[in-house]
This record gives sequence, structure tokens and C-alpha cells, in this order.
Amino acid sequence: MNPTNIALLGAGGKIGFRVATRLAKHPEFILHAVEPSPAGRRRLAESGIDAVDPETVVPNSEAVLFAVPDRHIDAIAEQWVPQMRSDALAICLDPAAAYADVLPNRQDIGWFVTHPCHPPLFGNDNTPEERADWFGGEHAAQSIVCALIQGSEAHYTLGETIGKIAFAPILRAHRITLEQMALLEPGLVESTSLALLSAIRDALDHTIRLGVPEDAARDFLLGHLRVELGIVLGLADVTISDGAKLAMDDAKARILPEDWLERVLSPDAVREQVQRITGASDIR
Repeated sequence: MNPTNIALLGAGGKIGFRVATRLAKHPEFILHAVEPSPAGRRRLAESGIDAVDPETVVPNSEAVLFAVPDRHIDAIAEQWVPQMRSDALAICLDPAAAYADVLPNRQDIGWFVTHPCHPPLFGNDNTPEERADWFGGEHAAQSIVCALIQGSEAHYTLGETIGKIAFAPILRAHRITLEQMALLEPGLVESTSLALLSAIRDALDHTIRLGVPEDAARDFLLGHLRVELGIVLGLADVTISDGAKLAMDDAKARILPEDWLERVLSPDAVREQVQRITGASDIR
């Protein structure tokens, strides 16, 4: 079987460089690294990867991978998607642009999105190297989510294969829909959990300002977070006390409005979020 040509746009960026170095090691692929910035090109050259111009590789590649920021992907895709060969596969590493509907419409190509789950909080910290690998893709195994927006099963297989290489080592590859991926990110993990965790940090800082020693407050919070997450997520075979449940329910009613799920984690709310992320709301 002939190797598959992959044009990687943004190959010298943070995520693009990681993907480039992974794909370059796999003989079943021919990597064409596209990077406009001098710093990114130098970074690639230091790893033995030569940067190329997009007009020389995009029209002849079976897959074009967009490793570019959400705010710029629409303009970059608008420029290069029309140059792609028929039946090629366009791959995004985040669902925002696709869910915000800012990508060019071409019915004769495949569209695919994959995104890492990052190493799980529980059960994946056996070594210091794994514990230090916060984002995954180095020492700690992680899962990925994959969505075929349009195209064939062959497109899905190619996209998942590339995703597994890009974010290896892999635990599982979950096939979901584009809307489900957008509900996960930004909906679940950024708009919801990151916001609530930021509030927890605010509460920690406030507790310290009220006089609790910082080391004591941090140890107390981190220890309780572990057991509380285990209980709330159904991972620990223990329960919280009646007093803790009363405090939880009372504070939750004070902190969160009754309709917060609809306001933050409904499909319509998530669509508004990704439109802001991609800048689509600025031009509509």
C-alpha cells in the first residue's frame, strides 16, 4: 500500500509540532509540514523536519490537518480547503470551528474532528513521569474522541488512525457526534468544570485571606477534592456524611441558578460559546 500524504498546517506551533514529530516517525504516512513563522520552521528543522509551502502539498495530499488556533481556522480553511483534492480528508483538532459553522462547504471531501481527553485523574499515575505529563501524549496514556462530520467510513478510519498517532499513548478512541464533542468541549470541561474550579480557587484564596495558613488550606482542599470527586463521580465505594450533603445542597442553591444547565450546557448555549471562541459572533 502506498503511503498517505498528510499536509499539516501549523506544524511548528505547540500542538502542531507534537503532531508533526509523531507522524514523521510512521512510514505509512508522508508528512508535509506547513509552517509560515521563522521560529516554527527553525523548531521543525531542529527535529529534522523540513517545512514546505502549502500550495505545493495541499492539492496532492489525501489528508489536510489544521493545527491552528480557533480564531484563525476559518480564514485558513477558506484559503486552502478549495485547493484540496476530491475525496481528501480535512481534520480539525477541536470541534469549535465546525460546530460554529465557519468552515467552508465542500461536499466532495471528508471532514473529521478529533480531540484528546488528557490523562484521567484516577488510575493513571503509576510513575513520576506519568504524573508530570499533565496533557498526555508523552508518558501518560489518554483517550481521544472522534467525530466524522461528513464522508465515508474510510475517512473515519483514516482520521481515527491519525488521531491515535497524534495523541499516543492511547487508552480508548470514542466515536461520537460533532454536537456531542462540542457539549464536552467547551460545554462540560471549559464552560462548566473549569469555571467551577476557578471558583474553587477563588474560595481557597479567600479562605487564606481570612487567616487560614496557606499550606493547611491547600492540603485540606486537595485531600478533600480527591475523596469528594471519587464519591460524586461514583468511583469511590463510600458516601458523604449527612452534614456534608446538607452543606452541599444549601450552597449549591445559593451559588447556581436553577436553570444553569440550560444556560451553560444546552446545545444552543454551547453554540453561542463556540461562536464567541471562533469569532463568528463578531461578524454575524
